[in-house]
This record gives sequence, C-alpha cells and structure tokens, in this order.
Amino acid sequence: MLRTGARHIAQTCIRHRFMSFQAPYKYIDADSLASMLKQRSENPRSVVVVDVRDDDYEGGHIAGAIHSPSSTFLDSVNDLLAKVRDYDNVVFHCALSQQRGPKAARIYREVRDATSMYQREADQVQEVLVLRDGFGFFGPKFKQDPQLVEDWDEESWKFR
Repeated sequence: MLRTGARHIAQTCIRHRFMSFQAPYKYIDADSLASMLKQRSENPRSVVVVDVRDDDYEGGHIAGAIHSPSSTFLDSVNDLLAKVRDYDNVVFHCALSQQRGPKAARIYREVRDATSMYQREADQVQEVLVLRDGFGFFGPKFKQDPQLVEDWDEESWKFR
C-alpha cells in the first residue's frame, strides 16, 4: 500500500506542481562530494549517496552508496525515504546525471515534501543534490581511492 501511495503522491505532485523555475535539487561537483565523503567519519549522517543506475551499475560504485535502480525507483521511494531520513545531504547520480539521477532526485524531493511522516525538525534541513557528470566522471577520477570508489573493474569501463 505504501508503494502505491508513493506513486500516487509523485504523480499528483507532477500534475499539480506550482509554477517554479527553481529545481528541487542542487548540483554538487565530484571534488566537493569526495571531500564530503572523506569527512563522513566526523559526522556519519552528513551525506548519503543514492546510485540509480540500472544494468550499467556493474564495474564500480561510490563507496557506501545505496543502489536504487531507476527502473524500480518510484516503487521503492518510501523505503528509501525511511533509510535516508536522518542524513543532512542526499546525493543522487546515474552514469552521467543527465536524466535518471535528476529525475530520481526530483521524485524523492517531491514525495519527501508531500509525506508528513518524513518531515524533520524545523532546524534540520536536508539538502537534495545531484552529482554533476555522474559516476562516469567520478569513478575514473577517484578509482584508486578505496574511500571513494568500491568494486572498480577496469574491464567494464574499456568500452564506455
């Protein structure tokens, strides 16, 4: 029932969205995200990464990222909300962060904002971010750093 509820909320938000020229998320560059990830030991709830790649997920991912494929994202957004509720920054990405990552960030933000049970205290603002240029840039740049990239497979990236 919750999954159907999330789908309904997202579809309602999309249809009845107020005229706005501000995206429901901001972009973060690879170096800024890397810095945030390296500082997680000081504040473990400072940032969480959500990887929405589908079959292109193989070959490596950001260390500690939650894999929530775009093909099933809408059906699992409530589960994701419960997992990441207490994080200060939620960063979405796909391969290039041109379509799937931004779309997932928008859906997440709209469902989160429309679902009162996931509201945080007034002084706790959760930032929704999209990794600029996606894992296609982040992975190759930081593939040698195990704090940032896990399960890197060079063979998988030869023809991408």
